[in-house]
Amino acid sequence: MESVLAHDLTLSPAAARRVAQLAELEGKPGLMLRITVSGGGCQGFQYAFSFDDQTASDDRVFERDGSKLVTDETSLDLLAGAEIDFVEDLMGAYFQVKNPNATSSCGCGTSFAVN
Repeated sequence: MESVLAHDLTLSPAAARRVAQLAELEGKPGLMLRITVSGGGCQGFQYAFSFDDQTASDDRVFERDGSKLVTDETSLDLLAGAEIDFVEDLMGAYFQVKNPNATSSCGCGTSFAVN
């Protein structure tokens, strides 16, 4: 089992597979999943996902099975220790954030609060 530090952000195996599949579909093998946190949403903060092939000087990159996850230092402060998963269920298919820093979240899982 790989060691995970409390400030790390991880991709689940399912999320890593999905990032690889989407990068292949786009024809861009270096495509990374980017997660950012911004103010807003019904709980105070909200997650945003996008794909990126570039990194900025304040970005941190995390990797699993060749797939990369990138976030900026400010977002990482609110995501430290979180796992990004990919879920397929009756509600659809989506990336899900399992964030130990969130004290509450909205029903759709895109907005959260911290104390």
